[in-house]
Amino acid sequence: MTGKRILILGGTSEAMALARALAELPEIDAIMSLAGRTGHPVRPPIAHRIGGFGGVDGLVAYLKENSVAALIDATHPFAAQMTWNAAEACNGLGVPRLVFTRPAWRPSDGDQWISVTDTEAAVDALGGLPRKVFLTVGRLSLPVFKRAPQHHYLMRSIDAPDEPDRPPQMELILARGPFDIRAEKGLMTTHGIDIVVTKNSGGSATDAKLAAARELGLPVIIIDRPTMPDSRVVYSLDDVMEFIEAHRPPP
Repeated sequence: MTGKRILILGGTSEAMALARALAELPEIDAIMSLAGRTGHPVRPPIAHRIGGFGGVDGLVAYLKENSVAALIDATHPFAAQMTWNAAEACNGLGVPRLVFTRPAWRPSDGDQWISVTDTEAAVDALGGLPRKVFLTVGRLSLPVFKRAPQHHYLMRSIDAPDEPDRPPQMELILARGPFDIRAEKGLMTTHGIDIVVTKNSGGSATDAKLAAARELGLPVIIIDRPTMPDSRVVYSLDDVMEFIEAHRPPP
């Protein structure tokens, strides 16, 4: 399949950085797709759409109808279903695909990390005794923590979770990163946090909570990234721009 348009699957700071770079290059026909999981997404400075595709078949149809020459997957590291769908659709059509993401966090000296495979395992790792938990797993992963109602949760999220999804003892903070270490330490101290639960999203926008937990001597339950399809993965904007230049059609 040959095409003329670059499709970017967005929703991350990396995707936004790419959009800003492409906004300076109007000769490149690019469009960004946002899943619409957040109520008020930050709009990119290039052409964009909001909403899902309707699974693999829907994405295949979109790639064909929009003459997509290459796809850049810059979704969240935990958006596994979208990445799997993109891999299947692109492989079936022969559309070049690149994953643009951020490296996973790695523990430093002094960290007390408890690595788990998923949110269910994170709930189990909290144990039976009541704890004060700082929870930064995203609102869609919140309902599973209702299984452990003995804990008091301080939940930070970009958007408010639905009331039925909330554990009985939960306080909500609505905020979007980046965050700094001093503020994170103050937040944890003020709320008497015993333990932090987060996903290994990587990046610098929200890693201050890990440094704050380390300085305060708090354990962190960290949820490992999901299994992803074999992909070419890059971490720098320069590598993405080289990929685009190699796969976009000539003017």
